[in-house]
Amino acid sequence: MKKVSTVLVENLKRLGISHVFGIPGKAIVPLLVECEAHDIQFVLSRHESGAGFAAAGYALKKGIGVALGTSGPGGTNLLTAAGQAKAYHSPTLLITGHPSARDTGKAQGQDSSIFGTDLVKMFEAVTLFSARVDRGDQLELLLKHAVEKATTGIKGPVHLSIPMDVLQEEITAFTVDIPNSKSSVVSNQIEAVVSKLNDAKKPVLFLGKGVHLSQAYEEVRWLAEHWQIPVMTTPGGKGTFPTNHPLSLGAFGLGGNEKPTRYLESKVDQMIVIGSKLSDMSLAGFSEAIYPKHLIHFDFDPTFVQKSLPIPTLYIQGDVKANLVEVQLKSELDRKEVKRAPLHIEENDNLTDIQESDTSLSAKEAIKEVRKHLPKDSILFGDDGSHTFYAIKHYEIYEPGTFYFDDVFGTMGHAIGYSIGAKLASPEKTVVCLTGDGCTFMHGTEIATAVDQNLPVIYIVFNNIALDMVDKGMRKMIGHSIGSTYQHALDVTLFAESLGATSYHCRKTEDIRKAIDQALKNDNGPTVMEVMVDPNETPPILNRV
Repeated sequence: MKKVSTVLVENLKRLGISHVFGIPGKAIVPLLVECEAHDIQFVLSRHESGAGFAAAGYALKKGIGVALGTSGPGGTNLLTAAGQAKAYHSPTLLITGHPSARDTGKAQGQDSSIFGTDLVKMFEAVTLFSARVDRGDQLELLLKHAVEKATTGIKGPVHLSIPMDVLQEEITAFTVDIPNSKSSVVSNQIEAVVSKLNDAKKPVLFLGKGVHLSQAYEEVRWLAEHWQIPVMTTPGGKGTFPTNHPLSLGAFGLGGNEKPTRYLESKVDQMIVIGSKLSDMSLAGFSEAIYPKHLIHFDFDPTFVQKSLPIPTLYIQGDVKANLVEVQLKSELDRKEVKRAPLHIEENDNLTDIQESDTSLSAKEAIKEVRKHLPKDSILFGDDGSHTFYAIKHYEIYEPGTFYFDDVFGTMGHAIGYSIGAKLASPEKTVVCLTGDGCTFMHGTEIATAVDQNLPVIYIVFNNIALDMVDKGMRKMIGHSIGSTYQHALDVTLFAESLGATSYHCRKTEDIRKAIDQALKNDNGPTVMEVMVDPNETPPILNRV
């Protein structure tokens, strides 16, 4: 017989967890003791939401991540991180405490039951599974359910609330494994897909972040090359296909460039959507005049299929990778040769270059300069704001799986924590966070977590003294902005230094080059690069209606 806390942490170890993220509190002390005993490092975050972000970033690279929050506010602070992980389909286990199961119904401080802050009910809307472990003998089944929900199918965050007295109960030990995902169900419509692709005269691939989720990079590339299909990506699908590939059209939607629009204007007959809900951000600039004649839609979740675009659709349900492998097998049996004219669309970037001044840079040029000096295999997490939409348009992708951005939930500042988790999960990789001054105001203190962990994450902070995306969108909508600029600017360089990070202040492209060069040599902690960007520059986000 072993304590519930012991059995739980032994299973976390078995699942490959080396780090858990959180902030201590009385209700979860038994878990902290067991983490220490089993050589799982507890990473002290600066806010529970930051812990949840870090756990989700860790999960994207490690397969599953864990964040701990104490009862009451410790749990409610994790709610935003859960919503963000759900949008990323990041398999994250969120464990919260509760003072005492046996005293439920009595007045308790930080009560997380139905008599206080009902955390189980609160987490239901932002997770795939939320349950309370009321007795030790419930842990085995509830933990199995949680791990299954987190790591198979749609994937995403799950939540368990475990009272402190339950953690100290003794139970028979058990083991939980991540289910074998190789048994993915394959659609029975694959032959129809092959037939439609063989018959298509002017097809296009439209890739979403579901390609990241299934890691179907090679399968997507094969599909494009076999049928010679041009490729465009959604904002969240950025990083799923190399932008220097001859078939790449670049990004479409919010932050997109001109090439995919011009290609769509030439009357596409078959669009193959892979791993996208086709949200308003993905379809920004997509008018009825450029609708394709037909869609093939690969996605695990049927909820939004044929909702955004009223176009005849062949839906292929299931894991993207498994279905694309089957497409390849069927097409090899078919052996029909496909020939298309080489793709050639002239670049026509209508964003006017802004010359360097003594005070600021063009954000567009800053992105290009950053890309020029970072290693090609750097993993970049884009935060929510205009800074990342500049990157969606101008940041080159050389290796798939090296750019992550969420175009659904959109928590400002989440990438600061995600980059911490990703770096701990992949210490051999260069991990970069592209964020803004508004995001840094919200969750910038998590940089101190990277300092404590000696993590050489590179933080690039675009500072234009405003909530730029909101500011420019409001100006277009109503002619002026309300409450979107700061009366007192954040001094990012001083702020970073106060947290213990190495920091650089950049106003020219040469400053960026020097800062990245030094950051890549720094193995002793994070580097923060404050890049002063022109507050009057128009970001590529105004095609959203």
